[in-house]
Amino acid sequence: MAHEEKRGSTQEVAASALEMLRRPVTILVGHFGSGKTEIAINLAFGLRRRGAEVTLVDLDLVKPYFRCRIAKEALEAAGIRLVAPKGEQFYADLPILVPDARAAARDSGASGARVIFDVGGHDLGARALGSLSGLLDRQATDLLFVVNASRPFAEDLSGLQSMLTAVQAAGRLAVTGLVANTHLMDETTRETIQHGIREARGLEAATGIPVRCCAMLHRYVREFGGASGTLEGLPILALERHVVPPFGLLPGRRSARV
Repeated sequence: MAHEEKRGSTQEVAASALEMLRRPVTILVGHFGSGKTEIAINLAFGLRRRGAEVTLVDLDLVKPYFRCRIAKEALEAAGIRLVAPKGEQFYADLPILVPDARAAARDSGASGARVIFDVGGHDLGARALGSLSGLLDRQATDLLFVVNASRPFAEDLSGLQSMLTAVQAAGRLAVTGLVANTHLMDETTRETIQHGIREARGLEAATGIPVRCCAMLHRYVREFGGASGTLEGLPILALERHVVPPFGLLPGRRSARV
């Protein structure tokens, strides 16, 4: 019974945060270690649970061990299409932009399907998005900047603004929303999350770009009112951890998920 209750609350939490995604195309950008990839994967699973046809495009050309393609088997088992390099290039530490990514950008939103792009960290990774920006329907696209105020060069408003500006310039698209996702991995506390929301709200006030939701691992959700709770007026996106490097382990597992 406890397992069933947890599963039900998981879906409710995801559903409340997914209400912010009204456009068929969602792009996740941000600084290194912001949590973009984990959020992208969780959004893909959440939309799929609601019956949407989902394509997840791995545009992270920067980090070899923290990419959506790490969760390939789970994504495909759920019926989510993953666009990423194939064969010997699948795990290659190379800046590979596959033709299918261009096709996904060109056709995104045309068939009623939902498309999520996970873009590499900072402006270096956003350059890949810049090469596709002309193919995207901007009226059908949400570009979400993930704020993790615990990362280097993102600890204050000045650093966050500089990074946001650099990412927008490199990606050639305007950010339409912010996602508060401040964490310290397993060292995260309630105060860490609340501090991150304050920093995201500060960026909102400075730029006029709204904070759409706050993200956190499931084990923190119950501290803020559970599945139906909100934090400072923001819906909570509860995250399952899917992305672990080959040398890391998921809690309770004897081997890493790759």
